[in-house]
Amino acid sequence: MATRSRFVDVILVMYGIYSVALGVFMMLLPVAFFNTLGAFGSRNNHYIFDNASFELPLGLLLLAAMRWSTWRVPALAFATVHWALHALSHLIDTDHHAGAWVGYLEFAGLALSTVLLAIALRCSIVEQKAIRR
Repeated sequence: MATRSRFVDVILVMYGIYSVALGVFMMLLPVAFFNTLGAFGSRNNHYIFDNASFELPLGLLLLAAMRWSTWRVPALAFATVHWALHALSHLIDTDHHAGAWVGYLEFAGLALSTVLLAIALRCSIVEQKAIRR
């Protein structure tokens, strides 16, 4: 059980910090975000800020789940669905300014992250059931 818990902790912290950092980056430097990571279509600072207003709270939710263990399953479920849909969007729209290969590469990274989050979710569900017994 301890190994599972450490894995879940690592996933919560890693993706929590990533989402917070990404949200802050998008909010404070939308042009730099677009030029480095989000170069799909035309830049729209409003939509970048909209996405930042989602990523930042998601990251805070994952980090809060470190403190409140009952939040782990819902936080990881939400994050898993988010990453799965995000991966799907990169598979459907590969029109990155640097070439379609970037879209496919980003899809692969997002799909791998979805799998890691899903494993952490499953571990959390198993842990929660064991605690209830």
